[in-house]
Amino acid sequence: MTAESVHDWSRPPLDGYTVDDLLTLPDLPRHTELIDGSLVFVSPQRFIHSALTDFLVARLRMTTPRYMTVAREMTVVIDKRNGPEPDVSVVRRDACTSPMQTHFHAADVLLAVEVVSPESEARDTQTKLHKYAAAGIPNYWIVKIEGDEIIEPVVYVYELDPHTRAYVCQGIHTKPFSVDRPFAVDIDFEGLNDL
Repeated sequence: MTAESVHDWSRPPLDGYTVDDLLTLPDLPRHTELIDGSLVFVSPQRFIHSALTDFLVARLRMTTPRYMTVAREMTVVIDKRNGPEPDVSVVRRDACTSPMQTHFHAADVLLAVEVVSPESEARDTQTKLHKYAAAGIPNYWIVKIEGDEIIEPVVYVYELDPHTRAYVCQGIHTKPFSVDRPFAVDIDFEGLNDL
């Protein structure tokens, strides 16, 4: 295959794709993820998904300690065959090594947040829940969008149990809530429906 030829996504390598493929293949669609060696192409986002992601990024950035930073839609390398892309990540600031970098390593991620879409629900609530825990990411939030006219986010807050390497649900929130990990922050979705 020449450099000018188009990659045939319907013919993956014999043993599946790797993170190296994910990070180097030309012309991959935006927000492509790698799950168990398979490329996952994400469907177009609804406005509320984007608005809620923007809201969380802004709110987290307001109170993030100096030794952490907040990233939106960056690949997190878990292992050779897994490179998911959380909607929001809180990472160690020293993991930001270049303005041109395209990924972080799971060891540098302190919080992963997934805003659930209809097409991503099983991946976000099952597959990624287990993969992020096994990778040692200490905190995981799953944000489900309830309602059609009046949007009411439901946030499932998980914390890693270091002994079992599994997440333990610390709360399910529909109203303003506060957490202490990975840092102290208050989340209030008031005004979200005014967008």
